Amino acid sequence: MQFYSYTLPSGAQLTGYLREESAEMSDYTIRPAVLILPGGGYERCSARETDPIAVQFLQAGYQVFTLLYTVAPAPLHWQPLIDAAGAILHLRRNAARLRVDPFKIAVCGFSAGGHLAGSTAILWDAEPVRSALGISGEEARPDAVILAYPVITSGVFAHKGSFDQLAGEDDALRAEFSLENHVQDDLPPFFLWHTVDDETVPVQNSLMLAQALSEHHISYELHMFPHGVHGSSTCTREVNTPNPHAAAWVGLCTEWLAETFQYSLR
Repeated sequence: MQFYSYTLPSGAQLTGYLREESAEMSDYTIRPAVLILPGGGYERCSARETDPIAVQFLQAGYQVFTLLYTVAPAPLHWQPLIDAAGAILHLRRNAARLRVDPFKIAVCGFSAGGHLAGSTAILWDAEPVRSALGISGEEARPDAVILAYPVITSGVFAHKGSFDQLAGEDDALRAEFSLENHVQDDLPPFFLWHTVDDETVPVQNSLMLAQALSEHHISYELHMFPHGVHGSSTCTREVNTPNPHAAAWVGLCTEWLAETFQYSLR
């Protein structure tokens, strides 16, 4: 395995876990990619939602990247999204060197990182992002989106801390970051999972997004598990959240992504 490191202009750190090129596996020199965005309420980037997740997608045959995006000073405004979109842009523009298929880049986010991942697909054409990156097309938009117990809404079921970090007291910006209100046609497919008794980010966040995706005829897969604490990551003892039932999300997700990208190691 080859490690890759790149620092974005903001100081955000992109780390890659790349499968080696080998004549013995010549059919898999170029692979789809997964960009992982950890949670942490936009105050930090959770360690248990970086490496443990990366290993799962690496094992499934993907080139994997984690992004430690900007989390200070607050309010952050558009900077985390500029970081995430910039990371996708970097992967596409360096696809050959990174042995990445530029048409098969998925983004995978957890909690506040789920909000950020969803934003890369839903708010990809926001003027502050396009201006900061100097782009006009869809070059920084992902091809598939994976959201784990995501922050979505700034409304009744909001995770207030995340929106405080992003928008402060700016009500107009809080509304702009409320993703369920900005779903549009022709978005990439989504995979969502949540636990029903999540006491930190209510399950209604995923349900509201799923409803909006349905209304716009966007393909999605949604899994709701009855029990599990927020921030469960892989739902294993390694990350201190053992939950064998909810841990099924990993296999369901990699199966979904393989089907979505028409990619298989078998």
